[in-house]
Amino acid sequence: MTILGHPRSWNCRWLPVLLLLLGTGRGPGVEGVTHYKTGDPVILYVNKVGPYHNPQETYHYYQLPVCCPEKIRHKSLSLGEVLDGDRMAESLYEIRFRENVEKRILCHMQLSSAQVEQLRQAIEELYYFEFVIDDLPIRGFVGYMEESGFLPHSHKIGLWTHLDFHLEFHRDQIISANVSVRDVKPHSLDGLQPDNFLGLTHTYSVHWSETSVEHRSDRRRGDDGGFFPRTLEIHWLSIINSMVLVFLLVGFVAVILMRVLRNDLARYNLDEETTSGGSGDDFDQGDNGWKIIHTDVFRFPPYRGLLCAVLGVGAQFLALGTGIIVMALLGMFNVHRHGAINSAAILLYALTCCISGYVSSHFYRQIGGERWVWNIILTTSLFSVPFFVTWSVVNSVHWANGSTQALPATTILLLLTVWLLVGFPLTVIGGIFGKNNTSPFDAPCRTKNIAREIPPQPWYKSTLVHMTVGGFLPFSAISVELYYIFATVWGREQYTLYGILFFVFAILLSVGACISIALTYFQLSGEDYRWWWRSVLSVGSTGLFIFLYSVFYYARRSNMSGAVQTVEFFGYSLLTGYVFFLMLGTISFFSSLKFIRYIYVNLKMD
Repeated sequence: MTILGHPRSWNCRWLPVLLLLLGTGRGPGVEGVTHYKTGDPVILYVNKVGPYHNPQETYHYYQLPVCCPEKIRHKSLSLGEVLDGDRMAESLYEIRFRENVEKRILCHMQLSSAQVEQLRQAIEELYYFEFVIDDLPIRGFVGYMEESGFLPHSHKIGLWTHLDFHLEFHRDQIISANVSVRDVKPHSLDGLQPDNFLGLTHTYSVHWSETSVEHRSDRRRGDDGGFFPRTLEIHWLSIINSMVLVFLLVGFVAVILMRVLRNDLARYNLDEETTSGGSGDDFDQGDNGWKIIHTDVFRFPPYRGLLCAVLGVGAQFLALGTGIIVMALLGMFNVHRHGAINSAAILLYALTCCISGYVSSHFYRQIGGERWVWNIILTTSLFSVPFFVTWSVVNSVHWANGSTQALPATTILLLLTVWLLVGFPLTVIGGIFGKNNTSPFDAPCRTKNIAREIPPQPWYKSTLVHMTVGGFLPFSAISVELYYIFATVWGREQYTLYGILFFVFAILLSVGACISIALTYFQLSGEDYRWWWRSVLSVGSTGLFIFLYSVFYYARRSNMSGAVQTVEFFGYSLLTGYVFFLMLGTISFFSSLKFIRYIYVNLKMD
């Protein structure tokens, strides 16, 4: 439920642009630490408020009836901070470096009954606030709620009117910041008559203490005084589970390649030699039927333009995901900088559009595609259109409810400009290079003009069963890790185990490739040569399992509620499942293609 109103009131030098988009304003690994002298003013910015259990539902702090300057001065924010929902503004708090303050008056307020009711609803929904001092976020709850007893029932609501700021410094730098309400009594908001006003006096204290910690990076990441859960630890169960599954699948595929296929090739080639003087139809009677469809297995599929677009965009997201994880491993995302991963993802998406154009156009011309321009348009629209529709719905809901997650018009124009001037042109340029550098498909077997009739298939070789098996096994390899990812994106944890994430990402791709090869072999053994789209759908269906897991997470593992959070969660969860479908479908297809080329190259033909 919304309780807040709307707020009041290319040149050749690429490096500054890249740093601006990354939201860091400095090189990788360099923290933004300000040096102070004793008595220097330290600016405290108020940022946002929102329900504790709805991380993406945030509002500007000054939308609440709180102490506010007559003229609100907003801080200039980076793209990443805006995408993260930050809306920082200067506050009335006067803080000076290394100068303690005891119970200084911030402001006096007279609240109407409507304003009191607004605060009561915020406290009942567990609203927290976020301030920022020297790029350090400090958080606390707006008020206090107590419920006790059944008969009689007690429901007490109080507002914190005094805040204690605890700041640690080392020499001339601020190392950590925290806020507490310990030993403070909340001001009761109960019992106010409709036409009466409530008088409040807001106060604050500031306590400085010296610490031996020299750098912020030496402190435990995610240490914000215990307000949010601490950084996740290494989860060995997920790693062991994934490793066991990978070893089993790799061993399974190795058995197919080294034993079953060796027997098949030996028998087929022996049959070819013994029947070289007779009819070539004798080997149709073999137990395994993948040889007899050698004249159809490389028959190009229907909707080849759409297939190539899926492969191109999937390859792009593979590069994008790998790039984000590698950048995290290199320490390019400072935990104290807001929204750096968001802005890095936007930048990398725009720059990797050339990959989607190249892969799609290159393979499209290889398999005989003629409508090159249409293929490029389809490639560039395959993700951008669903993303734009999803974002439009989510952003409209945020805007209607006055949330800071709604992007300003200037940010929307900036993102649109990045796509129009960088993303789309790079897709076209990549498509031109792909078209001009295309080599022949060079299939190991000639394809007949008349397609062979496909015999009836048993139920366990149907597309639905292959999608179930091919999607569930990769999902099971990442299911434990997926919980921690969701707890980070849709919860309050901070994920910093990027080495483990890279390892699990590699496991996911390996499992997808192995299960794709196994399923393709079983399909070809049934004399079904329609493997092109089947290979994409079989492992790509992992995206569906991820979306189903998101439904389970929302209902059973989170406390999220409300229209704003629900629309954002399911909108972007659906988009995430779609991205995994594209990525894993691409890995699955090229693994199957490589496998099929291998087995038919080693088969003796007439």
